[in-house]
Amino acid sequence: MPDINLTHVSKNYAGSDHPAVDDLNLTIADGEFMCLLGPSGCGKTTTLRMIAGLEHLSGGEISIGERVVDSIPAGAFVPPEQRRLGLVFQSYALWPHMTVERNIDFGLRLRKLPEAERRAKVADVMEKLRIRDYAKRYPSQLSGGQQQRVALARMLAVNPDILLLDEPLSNLDAALRLEMRAELRRLHEEFRTTIVFVTHDQWEAMTLATTIAVMNGGRLQQVGAPDDIYSRPVNRFVAEFIGNPPINMIALDAAQPAGLATRLSGTLSLTGAASLGIRPEEITLSPVDNAVPLGALRLESIMPTGGSWILELSLGGERLFHATHIRPSAKPSQMVDCFAWAEGLHLFDARGQRIETNEIRVRHAAQPVGLGRPAPVPA
Repeated sequence: MPDINLTHVSKNYAGSDHPAVDDLNLTIADGEFMCLLGPSGCGKTTTLRMIAGLEHLSGGEISIGERVVDSIPAGAFVPPEQRRLGLVFQSYALWPHMTVERNIDFGLRLRKLPEAERRAKVADVMEKLRIRDYAKRYPSQLSGGQQQRVALARMLAVNPDILLLDEPLSNLDAALRLEMRAELRRLHEEFRTTIVFVTHDQWEAMTLATTIAVMNGGRLQQVGAPDDIYSRPVNRFVAEFIGNPPINMIALDAAQPAGLATRLSGTLSLTGAASLGIRPEEITLSPVDNAVPLGALRLESIMPTGGSWILELSLGGERLFHATHIRPSAKPSQMVDCFAWAEGLHLFDARGQRIETNEIRVRHAAQPVGLGRPAPVPA
């Protein structure tokens, strides 16, 4: 299966002052599960539609393997039906008057495959997607999750080189979304089809993707493996968009006299940093080796989330959130001593760009605080 290459791709809609997609350069490797992630209006669906051929480029070029499918400089355009792509929309677009079997069979009939081959392909894909028992039912007789499986089966039956998914799980309830995420992971591992998946749900992207491309305002912010995106965000937007609860962000360039920034500046060398981010799970309430002290904070509230707890902590008007799987022993209104793992500290300059550093130095310490987390210590 081929790579997908987007080179200086842009898209401008008539009447808009800002491009929907602005100078996008992105490579989606053969067999990759790529999630285009970002808030509404960031350009991710437009990008998917340009790959599919449903939107024409305003600039740049898209190639699939060695074949240029859309190019402004070359004046080339390959229509959607000739790109060997499968597309599953947010609405499943199943034929209501056809049974499950006939819906899945539809693309194969258009390709005029012999009946025996069609039946074998349909039976195989229904078996893999666990919908064989629904073969004679109509879409109106299926649940949302079952309809989603039928839509996927219809695409997989024609064996596309690339599968494009536009927020296909957004209409499902929480339990079905979890089930379908596991199903998509299993399908990707089994079929090894290149998948491009559009979502605004960060956890969907983190649990499904082999690679995530984060977009904002039509521009690509960061591309990387889920762990890299989470642990080494390239800018404040990525740091604040990824993570639930969101990252704690402390302003360093307008420090309060007795605030967190003042406490940290007395401990850390923060030259050139305008803000510092700490993931909620990187805060601990126990003194541990190689952790940075945050000092005593007031415990404002405890929010149970079922198997974990979110603690709201305060210092004056500043708020921090701490996430833990350990039942807290402290009570609201108590003062608690807080610390942060060194690897949980993210520094950003005045432009919001990450400050790359291999170590965060602690003043008056014999050794720098390394970025490797020590063995977990109960909070």
